[in-house]
Amino acid sequence: MTALVGFDLDRTLVYSAAALLLDGPDETAPALVVTEVYRHAPLSFMTRAADTALAALAERAAVVPVTTRTVAQYRRIRLPLPAAGWAVTTNGAVLLHDGRPDDDWTAALRDEIDATSAPLETAEALVLAGLPAAALLRNHRAEDLFVYAVLERTELPDHAVSDLAATLAEQGWTVSVQGRKLYAVPVAIRKERALAAVAERLGATRVVAAGDSLLDRDMLAAADVAIRPAHGELHAAGWTAPHLLVTRSSGVLAGEEIIGLAARAVADVPVPAS
Repeated sequence: MTALVGFDLDRTLVYSAAALLLDGPDETAPALVVTEVYRHAPLSFMTRAADTALAALAERAAVVPVTTRTVAQYRRIRLPLPAAGWAVTTNGAVLLHDGRPDDDWTAALRDEIDATSAPLETAEALVLAGLPAAALLRNHRAEDLFVYAVLERTELPDHAVSDLAATLAEQGWTVSVQGRKLYAVPVAIRKERALAAVAERLGATRVVAAGDSLLDRDMLAAADVAIRPAHGELHAAGWTAPHLLVTRSSGVLAGEEIIGLAARAVADVPVPAS
């Protein structure tokens, strides 16, 4: 059996300081490993135990990071994975093989985006119009494929995201909020399609997938075994499926637990469904 494990990154495998969700005395906190440095300062972490477990898992299965990060943002991440291998970035718009983009994949997607979604400029204008000025800190384009905004969540009304999602759905775009970032992505750009393409190229006969956000939902639904943490958009929505496992922990400890559950799934060791 050839097994493939697709891991979302932020708030699934790696965690910012704000997302660690550690409780209890500081002296009982798990040892952490820095997984990302940005502007000369540590930005993302995983537990030391998770780092060790991920390296061991990569010896038994093809581990594929699957992230909404752009290629440049992904390249800041340091994981204990082989240099040669696959990664999915830009929410599925870019396939990296041994660090090099598959340009044919992205070009085909751009053609489909043009046929199924309103132009990026239209979606960007709707995002800016739909967010209160006090809630919008910064907005960006990701490789001219989708847009995202950095938010002040305390200034964001409860209805703002759902209203914006409904508006953009009419334009062929999907909306998701992850931490302080709101993403608007064309419907053609989907993680599960990219991961399926990698699985086909590897001849994978078993696919395990883990993620925490609405942008991960279809990837989890398509996998043979799905794992999500007890936090994030999917947890808040109460999303479930017959093949889904949910961690007992939240925050960075959930990341550690996710790797353990994935290892058991690769070994075909039964785990009671959550």
